[in-house]
Amino acid sequence: MKPVIGITMGDPAGIGPEIAVKALARKEIYERSLPVIIGDLEAIKEANEFTGLHLTIHEIENVGQAKGEHGTLDLINLKMLAPGSWQYKQVSALAGKAAFSYIEKAIHLALQGAIQAVVTGPINKAALNLAGYHYAGHTEIFARLTGTKDYAMMLASKVMRVVHVTTHVSMREACDLITKDRVYTVIKLAYNAMKMLGIADPRIAVAGLNPHCSEDGLFGDEEAKGITPAIRKAKEEGINVEGPVPPDTVFVKALAGQYDVVVVMYHDQGHIPVKLTGFKLDAATNKFTSVSGVNCTLGLPIIRTSVDHGTAFGKAGEGRANEESLVDAINMAVQMARSRGQE
Repeated sequence: MKPVIGITMGDPAGIGPEIAVKALARKEIYERSLPVIIGDLEAIKEANEFTGLHLTIHEIENVGQAKGEHGTLDLINLKMLAPGSWQYKQVSALAGKAAFSYIEKAIHLALQGAIQAVVTGPINKAALNLAGYHYAGHTEIFARLTGTKDYAMMLASKVMRVVHVTTHVSMREACDLITKDRVYTVIKLAYNAMKMLGIADPRIAVAGLNPHCSEDGLFGDEEAKGITPAIRKAKEEGINVEGPVPPDTVFVKALAGQYDVVVVMYHDQGHIPVKLTGFKLDAATNKFTSVSGVNCTLGLPIIRTSVDHGTAFGKAGEGRANEESLVDAINMAVQMARSRGQE
């Protein structure tokens, strides 16, 4: 049986509605899943028109009414938007409230078991805050609304995967959060995620924090106090994990195929290599020719994947957004849902 995948539309002022329509215009999505958009009719209708795809939009009240047919967009319409009530490229409380409502609905459906995974379109943090939702991003929303304590962000391009020990905090705070318990928890989350992706014996690398992994204490003690003890504990449990590996070489080794996933210590340590391998920019036109990559929240009671980019207000409403990352996110969600269904 095909897994039902709930796709949140994201901020209506951004490219979320457009990439949702473009992704679901692909026949292969329907061969492996039953996708349902959770959003607003007015935004999906506009995106359907300015992309020139002209797919059939099928409004439904519950997942059981979905047709799951290529050429038809099954939409749970939350009716947050009236015609002309929002503007592309503009931050607004209305758009922020709508985006949060789509996420909230999707989480509710996933916790009920009505859908087997949630795939999220991009949101705007400023719009969320204007609407009164003070979260650092999707990851924190999902953790809060599912009551999850131990969670982590995984980013994946087609050739590299990383899982973060810390994310949306300052560098100073990140250093304080790198403890034995936290690093060990993230190693375990990375291990379980690789198993869900079909890797029988995951090979995990743990990056150091300091230059040369602190050079035996010359450049810091985070490795000795937090990272190395966590690796030792994971090894004692039979996990195939190495490290700490110097950050300036661990990604070279991962690209060479030595590791299935790298546990990284802070936001940019993981984001930079993944985006270098997944995003391609044409310098002559200043346009991205590839926007590949997936953001996945690990540790939740539900499956959640997402695009690895923002709302791209600069091109919103123009029909030139790239849906590649959303397609990647849907494909990963399907793979994880099938794996969980076999447990």
